[in-house]
Amino acid sequence: MNVILVTSCPQGVATSFLAARALERAARQRGWHVTTDIRGPGGKASSAPDDATIHDADLVIAALGVPVDLSAYAGKPLYQLTVTAALPDPAAVLDSAVQEATPWDPEAADDVPETASPASMGSGRTIVAVTACPTGVAHTFMAAEALTAAAQEAGHHIRVETQGSVGAQDPLTDEEIKAADVVILACDIEVDPSRFAGKPVWRTSTGAALKKPADTVREALSDAVVLDTDQQKVSASAGSGEKRGPYKHLLTGVSFMLPMVVAGGLLIALSFVFGIEAFQEEGTLAAALMQIGGGTAFKLMIPLLAGYIAWSIADRPGLAPGMIGGFLAGELGAGFLGGIAAGFLAGYVARFISQKLPMPESIESLKPILIIPLLASLVTGLGMIYVLGEPMAAIMDGLTGFLESMGTTNAIVLGGILGAMMCFDLGGPVNKAAYTFGVGLLSEGSGGSAPMAAIMAAGMVPAIGMGVASFVARRKFAEAERQAGRASFVLGLCFISEGAIPFMAKDPLRVIPVCMIGGAITGALSMLFTVKLMAPHGGLFVLAIPNAVSVVLPYLLAIAVGSLVIGFGYALIKTGKAEVVPGPA
Repeated sequence: MNVILVTSCPQGVATSFLAARALERAARQRGWHVTTDIRGPGGKASSAPDDATIHDADLVIAALGVPVDLSAYAGKPLYQLTVTAALPDPAAVLDSAVQEATPWDPEAADDVPETASPASMGSGRTIVAVTACPTGVAHTFMAAEALTAAAQEAGHHIRVETQGSVGAQDPLTDEEIKAADVVILACDIEVDPSRFAGKPVWRTSTGAALKKPADTVREALSDAVVLDTDQQKVSASAGSGEKRGPYKHLLTGVSFMLPMVVAGGLLIALSFVFGIEAFQEEGTLAAALMQIGGGTAFKLMIPLLAGYIAWSIADRPGLAPGMIGGFLAGELGAGFLGGIAAGFLAGYVARFISQKLPMPESIESLKPILIIPLLASLVTGLGMIYVLGEPMAAIMDGLTGFLESMGTTNAIVLGGILGAMMCFDLGGPVNKAAYTFGVGLLSEGSGGSAPMAAIMAAGMVPAIGMGVASFVARRKFAEAERQAGRASFVLGLCFISEGAIPFMAKDPLRVIPVCMIGGAITGALSMLFTVKLMAPHGGLFVLAIPNAVSVVLPYLLAIAVGSLVIGFGYALIKTGKAEVVPGPA
């Protein structure tokens, strides 16, 4: 039998590929000839079968996460299902396809989304959502796919906008927002909610949307609160499935600071290509690179951090005083801790003035562009100079001195603690706390950061380790688990810890401890080898940049040891052969 497999997921990433490979393997075991049509982001065809292949096809199976154009398969026996439903038992999908496929008529389906189930053709609701995490990499897209699958299975129509590392992808249109019954903001950082004014809004985190997507959809439909047209920031806390506060504001600031940290660190590393001290010769390329990276980018990190913490708290009026306070923190030697303090001070002062300071109507319009920035900048600046600056500088000097004078034993202990934190919740609050600590230390100097190196190495090993375990103990892993393991291995190499989430969700009592042990060993070894890292993200790809990592081979050894400890450890203690809950892309 000749069969064509069409797969798609909202971001066109892992789930499309995994579903295609699972169905392809099951079909080849039956002796079928298989052609795959894996759709990219937005359902776009990247390598569609040619006309001759379509003509010879006896069956078309469409496992879809987003609506796609299937007009090329008109008249062919077609069987449709959601992309996540194809993963647990691909053999059963093939049996159902043979029995239930019907000739495809595009005209009869013009008004029905391709992924619609019988339930979705009835009383389904229309949902729009936005997902965003601090780094804009894994959680952003995984939460989007989890929400998409949960909403479609419940019979609702959903469109998700992902605000990833390159900005908003496939942004929601005004028409889609207007037609929506509810808005879900699954965001770990602050996003501008003004375009959703007047719509019922439900706020949650990417972690909650990823782990309990069905509950998130139900709660949004039942408990969302209409966003006040005039006071989006004030009423944004209403209709919330999460507690919003300092932690989220801090992550917002870190999110905006990260690109500056990455760019500055790598430019400094490139200057070292010409020699560690080559930048000291004025007029050379090495000196220019150091001036751009260390003299400019690193100086802008703390103002960006403080400015966007304040923006998260008080919207645009908080941006100017936050950046002013952050710049002063850098000038006073208060470092990233001073920048955090300046950001919160500026944000809460700006919000207090905005909400509590009464103004005559004649000058009310001057509030956001004159009065708030002026008064908030004055309070923040004076507060940093006379109150917060010196104590924060003393704390930073003490912390820096402690790290520089730290003996081997203390370094190993610190690395172990940071490594275990990175592996405890795979992108959750504990993981983010350790990561933020490392990024802050990296922003303090141009020589790289040993804690940041330990943190990134430890963050890579859970996902790599799960891939290793699924390979060395194949009999203990079902087919879907082995496929998830391969995807997890690749994600781990890219420093995307979330690749291990499907395994953690299925078997937390075994996965979490073994991952923490492996992460602690990796972090401890990295600190033992005194590895320093110039960039806070990128995984193994950073090693391709000269001097981005101070010593490459010991760093690789630390990552390899931790990954093998996790891989062989979990392979040893895992019992049974059960399917994991399929992880989103």
